[in-house]
Amino acid sequence: MELYGYRRENGRVGVRNHVAILPVDDISNAACEAVASHIRGTLALPHSYGRLQYGEDLELHFRTMIGTGANPNVAAVVVIGIEDNWTERVAGGIAETGKPVAAFSIEGYGDLETVRRASWAAKEFVQGASEKRREPVDLSEVVVSLKCGESDTTTGLGSCPTVGVCVDRLVDEGGTVFFGETSELTGGEHLIADRMATPELRERFMETYEAYVSGIESRGVDLLGSQPTQGNIKGGLSTIEEKALGNIEKTGSREVVGVLGPAEAPQDGPGLYFMDSSSAAAEHVTLMAAGGAVVHLFPTGQGNVVGNPIVPVIKITANPDTAASMAEHVDVDVSGLLSREITLPEAGELLMDNVRRTAEGRLTAAEVLGHREFVMTKLYPSA
Repeated sequence: MELYGYRRENGRVGVRNHVAILPVDDISNAACEAVASHIRGTLALPHSYGRLQYGEDLELHFRTMIGTGANPNVAAVVVIGIEDNWTERVAGGIAETGKPVAAFSIEGYGDLETVRRASWAAKEFVQGASEKRREPVDLSEVVVSLKCGESDTTTGLGSCPTVGVCVDRLVDEGGTVFFGETSELTGGEHLIADRMATPELRERFMETYEAYVSGIESRGVDLLGSQPTQGNIKGGLSTIEEKALGNIEKTGSREVVGVLGPAEAPQDGPGLYFMDSSSAAAEHVTLMAAGGAVVHLFPTGQGNVVGNPIVPVIKITANPDTAASMAEHVDVDVSGLLSREITLPEAGELLMDNVRRTAEGRLTAAEVLGHREFVMTKLYPSA
């Protein structure tokens, strides 16, 4: 399917054209937000971390920062940090894509001078981005990610199967799709393991899954109320196993060709990938965007409002009550599945049409309503 997108310097395809002002650390948020307030057409991405992190937690921080700036939905990036070395590391990683990047450190200059210099760079970047034009691309070049939220019985019966139809079609046409939510596979993890393309991938997936769940269990806590959530329970999902079986429906039926770490970009070509990731909505979408996803499909039952600053999040529901009471948050209403007014292939076609329109510039409900949740994943306390 041909559509129109932004071809970036490294050949990857984006569906938005943002100029991001990216803080390396939490104490650089104010400077980034000041630049964004001065320069129309820029987008600041404040967050809470980046100081005294270490080990794999620090590596994940860098992967997320660099991956966010490298995302094809971003045309150019201004990076601001308190110190030179980490600021340059993030900017250098983004610069490998070939897109315009500028780095500014606050130490030795202060906020006001840093904001002045960064604003000049941002102004030039916005003018450059404004000259970018969409060009013909194939839908298979649009990387898609998946996450459901506020699931209920209608999710497994309607909205997740609708996404599954879409995923199978995207993969069959040579596309790339990410899914994850590691803890929410519990009780159905064997179903995903059986779809791994090789025995080696199966082993890697099971090791990843078991490590995540063991980390939870080692705290000696009862997850009921967190998994499933109170909203899940209200919607009729009494166990994590029930939630998992509905969740897995959205991954379709094709084999899984790769297992990724959090915020890791695939290196082995197109196909369906599992990414080890949090089940918290905003964290999950942030990780998927850092991995390179440019459109996100989000089935919901009880109604979830999450968005992302750089990636359009498409909400799909099969719950007729949610479609009515939270209509402003719903992009694709497939509640007709439950009343037998539409078939599953027809629901899949409705979603595919919305994906195409979104990829060509139509704003999602979350974008129009200003939902820009950008939430970093942190593995353990800072030093």
